[in-house]
Amino acid sequence: MPPDSDRAVTSVDVLVSGGGVAGLIAAAAFGAEGRSVLCVDPFAPVTTEDGPGADLRTTAFLQPSVDLLDRIGLWGRLAPHAAPLQVMRIVDAGGARPVARLTREFDASEISDRPFGWNIPNWLLRREISARLAELPGVEFRPGTGTAGLTPRDDAALVTLTDGSAVAARLVVAADGRDSPVRRALGIGVRTIRYGQKALAFAVTHERPHDNVSTEVHRSGGPFTLVPLPDRDGRPASAVVWMERGPRIAQLRAMPREDFAAELNARSAGVLGHLTQATGLTEWPIISQIADRYAGPRTALIAEAAHVVPPIGAQGLNMSLADLGSLLDLSRHDPGSADSLAAYARRRRPEALARLIGIDALNRASMMTPRPLRDLRAAALGGLYALAPVRRTMMRAGLGMR
Repeated sequence: MPPDSDRAVTSVDVLVSGGGVAGLIAAAAFGAEGRSVLCVDPFAPVTTEDGPGADLRTTAFLQPSVDLLDRIGLWGRLAPHAAPLQVMRIVDAGGARPVARLTREFDASEISDRPFGWNIPNWLLRREISARLAELPGVEFRPGTGTAGLTPRDDAALVTLTDGSAVAARLVVAADGRDSPVRRALGIGVRTIRYGQKALAFAVTHERPHDNVSTEVHRSGGPFTLVPLPDRDGRPASAVVWMERGPRIAQLRAMPREDFAAELNARSAGVLGHLTQATGLTEWPIISQIADRYAGPRTALIAEAAHVVPPIGAQGLNMSLADLGSLLDLSRHDPGSADSLAAYARRRRPEALARLIGIDALNRASMMTPRPLRDLRAAALGGLYALAPVRRTMMRAGLGMR
């Protein structure tokens, strides 16, 4: 609804709706370019690992994302907490027993003199980026306040907030999640694919060093991924994303800790030796989703407001930062102009749709239960890997390199 006529309206260049990792980075990015920015989110960020509701997932920032973070003055703050990802390893454990029967490694040195990316816990990202926002003049982060309504106009979007205030923004950046209030206010629909999967995210320590190798173990139900973290209490550590069908996740969560540990180590196929759970578990549903449109009057959709993909190949937040990079490049003169938003939508939606289709196919392949199909999956992996030009093309595509 529009703001009351007698209510004072604050003007900003950019209003970011959503204070998750993508929204916080967006606020920092526009603030670093000298824009006046207000970032709002209904919830305060949890900035400790053991805090109630802490996000125990991690984010692997691929090379293009790190370049963007460096450009906006964030990477220097984040780099000390990051573990490099030099090799992406895929293990097929789809045989009669849950052991590795085929292993293929994709080494960043084949295409670059840098690692594929760097991995950082999400709760720590929230802490560091929130601290960066406090340093930027012209940027206000207002946790505990959400977007209540939006009325787009030619010169600005008029936004009402849940604290009763009103804001006129030349550009509204919707980074407010897969159920985006801003997207709903604009009447933009979505196309959603549901897999019946959920994912568990947590940290583990292990016997063998990870050697900066990120490993996806494929059997059935979805990939089991181990992503390098800095050492934890003197022991090698990794983040786990364990995808399974929903009923299986419910079984795992209901197990006593000893039984869960046995299942955890069986599912890892022993690739890093014995794993020991180091944090609590967080859980979230797995879907693919894409918005019908990426922009409205004075409004751009980014991150999960625009697209959601399963956590395979470190694509999710890196797609979000590709959104942000394009939006920054196109917003240098008049943020939120009709021409810049039309160009943004033309550039980003086809790219995101193509990636969604590819990740959907990979996820369905990883979910395969019948043995003959799992055998076919292993054969395809071995055949593609053996072709060096194809292997390098796959690596460049995963990074978003042309």
